[in-house]
Amino acid sequence: MKKIIEGKIWTAVCVALTLLMIVSAIWIGMRYYVSMDIYETPSMFLEGEYSVDGGEWHPIEKGRYITDHFNKIVFKGKMSKKLLMYFGSLTISSKNVWYTLKTTDGTVIQSYNFEDEKLSYEHTQTDKPLALDMPNTPGYCVKSIYPDYLTQTENITEDSELIFEVEYPYGYALVSYNDCVDVTAYYNEGMYLRFFYDALPPVLLFVLICFFGLFFFPVASFILGKIDYKYLTFGLLSFLWGLYMIMQQISGYLNLWIVDPTVCMMMDKITGYCFVAAVLFYFKANMSSRGTRIAANIASAVYLSCVFTVFILHLCHIRDLNASSMTMNFATAGSIVIMIVLLCVEMRINRNALFFLLSWVPLLLTVAIDAVDQFIHLPGSHYFNYGLAITMIVQIVRLIGDLRLQYKEAIRHQQMQKELYEAKVSVMVSQIRPHFIYNALTSIAMMCEIDPGTAQEATVTFADYLRGNMDSLRQTNPVPFSTELDHLKKYLYIEKMRFADLLNIEYDIQTVDFQLPLLSIQPLVENAVKHGVGMKEDGGTVTIATKETDTAYEVIVSDDGVGFDPDAPKPDDGKTHIGMENTKKRLRDMCGAHVEITSAVGEGTTARVILPKEGQP
Repeated sequence: MKKIIEGKIWTAVCVALTLLMIVSAIWIGMRYYVSMDIYETPSMFLEGEYSVDGGEWHPIEKGRYITDHFNKIVFKGKMSKKLLMYFGSLTISSKNVWYTLKTTDGTVIQSYNFEDEKLSYEHTQTDKPLALDMPNTPGYCVKSIYPDYLTQTENITEDSELIFEVEYPYGYALVSYNDCVDVTAYYNEGMYLRFFYDALPPVLLFVLICFFGLFFFPVASFILGKIDYKYLTFGLLSFLWGLYMIMQQISGYLNLWIVDPTVCMMMDKITGYCFVAAVLFYFKANMSSRGTRIAANIASAVYLSCVFTVFILHLCHIRDLNASSMTMNFATAGSIVIMIVLLCVEMRINRNALFFLLSWVPLLLTVAIDAVDQFIHLPGSHYFNYGLAITMIVQIVRLIGDLRLQYKEAIRHQQMQKELYEAKVSVMVSQIRPHFIYNALTSIAMMCEIDPGTAQEATVTFADYLRGNMDSLRQTNPVPFSTELDHLKKYLYIEKMRFADLLNIEYDIQTVDFQLPLLSIQPLVENAVKHGVGMKEDGGTVTIATKETDTAYEVIVSDDGVGFDPDAPKPDDGKTHIGMENTKKRLRDMCGAHVEITSAVGEGTTARVILPKEGQP
């Protein structure tokens, strides 16, 4: 029993019980909330008919949203007994429209119009800098009507006929009634309850997306050891997407907390424009050509200039943001088209450009559907949000996959660095093995008696040679061939001192304008001396040559020694023989080079290192 209490099972049971209690409490609360029917959201609070822009009258269908586009829409009908007697309040949330509720004899019950706002503005206006109160701009407004007041003070009954007039003051009918007016009937504090149950869950989800974009991709970029502009811009895009969607959810509630309706409208519009700017930055981050990036920078700068201009016009009370929305729609469409054209140009040199464009097809299709919806009134609305969600999910999946590949590449790079280090240690050890040091020191000791001056020079050369081997452990990047050649000459000087006339050295250096890993030619030269010329009774010649072709640089190490049969099986003598394999791997991994070895018994051996020019630093 004690083991169970102290173990993981007890912890898991406690967590499960806690989650079960939370879920049960939420379920009971939601069941009670649904059964109480705390609020309703009718498409229109009158039962009767309506007319759009002075046209014919249509019946108000209960439960069906009114999606007609309008400049002025008039509703005529009666309030139901349920609305008058059952609910305590009726809230009208409006966006960019004026409205008036009145009786058939012209008595105004509730109004939100230009004249009212102008009087309020003149009464409350002070000399505040950049005061945002704009009497000619409806903005986003929330106002309540109280049925008790209507029945007791205005003598409104279920038989009283009312008129509700809504006017869009911007002159072009590209908005639907459902997008401009929303109605909520409730007991007490119904708008807050509606926000809590309907808007808060998606808001919390998009808050998580904001944090996801703000931290995940930038941090992932830093973890990979570099600041990647593509990940930073997508992090900004994800953050602003979440912010934009939050604003879509709460825009109808903003006036509950922000007094000025024009500020509510400004926050919604500016959030959308910032999101579009982030899209442009992200498009630019996926371009690789210098010309297309410059053009993308210009397009982004022009769009941001438009945003800044309409924002200043709004602050200066010259033209509000909603009045400038058509201009911004054209600026947005133009900027996106330019980015698409630039990515199409990029397809010739950037194979990822096509896949990037395809990932944005859902959004482009839904934008086209919404544009068509402005004229033929398709069922449903706001397809753009669905297309945007699909597109962003595709982008997230695509970039997470890209991060995964980069992470694997980083792991592979670390492994390669480890292998390169081990290879360099192996090469160094093979070059300063004890018998080589013994032979070199013995030759120098003999030279001390015969020619002290030469012995001194040999000692300095041997010390420099050893220092070069030690330095190779710290060298992680390719070095100029001249550095490698200088080290080879020190090694061959020592071997020449040992073999005397049995070893001849020739150089045919036609170019040194390339780089390669340090000590990568040394093993080839050592094989030529030890297994080629050194095995020949009368000695021979080792030749080191370089040349340049149209596509590569070549280093050729050849000897006229005993040679070997390349097709013969290698003897299993217990030796590791890792020196040559490590050399080939270092050349391949660091420079994309490869080694070709040809040999014939009794004729000699030739080792050719081919370094492609495109693999050069």
